[in-house]
Amino acid sequence: MSGRRPSSKQQDRRRKITELVMAEGTLRIDDLVATIGASAMTVYRDLADLESQGLVHRNRGNVSAASSLLYEAASEYRLQQNQEEKEELARAAAELIEPGQAVVLDDSTTGVHLARLLPERAPLTVVTNHRGVFDELAAAPGISLICIGGDYLPWADAFVGGMALDSLRNLRVDLAIMSVSAVTDGVGCYPQQEMVQIKKAMLAAAQRTVLYVDHTKFQRRALHAVAPVEDFDIVIVDSKTPEDQVRVLRERGALVEQAPATARAAAGGSSAGQA
Repeated sequence: MSGRRPSSKQQDRRRKITELVMAEGTLRIDDLVATIGASAMTVYRDLADLESQGLVHRNRGNVSAASSLLYEAASEYRLQQNQEEKEELARAAAELIEPGQAVVLDDSTTGVHLARLLPERAPLTVVTNHRGVFDELAAAPGISLICIGGDYLPWADAFVGGMALDSLRNLRVDLAIMSVSAVTDGVGCYPQQEMVQIKKAMLAAAQRTVLYVDHTKFQRRALHAVAPVEDFDIVIVDSKTPEDQVRVLRERGALVEQAPATARAAAGGSSAGQA
């Protein structure tokens, strides 16, 4: 498990720093200090933490957003992004789950939204390596919960490594539901190889597989391939995914379902950024 979690005030400040840096690409740290309104020591401490999570890089008085090819954003940050879209995807995915099934969920923060809906589908067995999903379901009635342990990655709030892989290889589930950091040329990709190995093991353990991705995933790139979209039994995209992207997925042979907009999204507005 991770050490002491930052306070809500620290989380809010670090989230604001991350959003500012990602919006600008590169900022002078002195300018960031002035904008945030905290002491230089506090901001430098925040930047050190964000850098350890792979979100930013510091160099000669400047701070830059980390390359999306090599880094995924921290789970805490991703949880705040594209919430309406994640709710759309989660509701569509929940409709595919039948009571009595065993389901595996990956480190995707969309899985946290899905976990909140799963008690409605109980009884279920849920397998996950994501502590956020585990926390949502730990006290849920009708949910038999299996946490895949191993090496803990604080930035992902998830477990990876040999122990996690061995556990997954010894399991057989009805359904694997996962996301990726990017869909590039019809292939789902992720920046870190160790998480790719976990995702592939989840796919191998499942009778049916589901990929859910919001529209921002088509605007990003990542280094390692997880699987082509047509290898999934179904691909769920959000209501904002452009028609041309949906058409490309279908031309590759993927069965694509476009989730309807939630009431909040239809009323106006959503957060941009990573998911």
